[in-house]
Amino acid sequence: MISTVELIRRRLSFAKPLLEAIFSLEARLSERWTAAAHRRLFLAQWGLHPLPEFFEHKIGLYWSWEATNAPHWVERGIFSLLAMKPGCKALELCCGDGFNAHYFYRARVGSMVSVDFDPKAIAYANKHFRAPNIRYELADIRTNMPDGVFDNVVWDAAIEHFTETEITELMSSIKRRLTPEGILSGFTIVERLDGKKSLSHHEYEFKSKDDLARFLEPHFNNVNVFETVYPDRHNLYFWASDGAIPFR
Repeated sequence: MISTVELIRRRLSFAKPLLEAIFSLEARLSERWTAAAHRRLFLAQWGLHPLPEFFEHKIGLYWSWEATNAPHWVERGIFSLLAMKPGCKALELCCGDGFNAHYFYRARVGSMVSVDFDPKAIAYANKHFRAPNIRYELADIRTNMPDGVFDNVVWDAAIEHFTETEITELMSSIKRRLTPEGILSGFTIVERLDGKKSLSHHEYEFKSKDDLARFLEPHFNNVNVFETVYPDRHNLYFWASDGAIPFR
């Protein structure tokens, strides 16, 4: 017996070419409008002062990825995801808008606490990227890092926002919250050749892979720092653990 849905599909099959043409045109017009709107949003947020504390990654998704031909903004979520086992318990430090937690980590984690010191970032994440296994919390990790023991800690695009002394202290705090096999993963950038900061919010930008590794190696037996280089960006990624890390 043919279901009602299948019967409707068969009766509408004659109109498939027309429907495809209409919806394809609608999709293309929507893409152009959405890209233009997010470009305007970027210009307003980052072209005028004061600069925001976090980046709305929908701008990357809908405009700047295509406009700049730069895929590095999604590398971060992928490389940290590689360090996670299904059902793991995770902590994300300085989560920003919640984009990575929603589009990458929620597919793998059993639960994740994502924290940021910026109330606007947490409000944005709760509005746009809610998920049953992700909890967004307001916290300054220098004074109020969440308690608990985690399989993974993600410190992504934020380590450069702290001083050298703060980074050293935070590494100790992170280590105490990891299981014996737990993995710390994250991303940062190499400083510009002219020595100028890439963003005024940054406290310390790393000079090389070795410069970043020196903060990790006193705390972890296994450390891997690797890089990707683009015309506009020199990226550093890291995995650190007393247990196994990806590709080791």
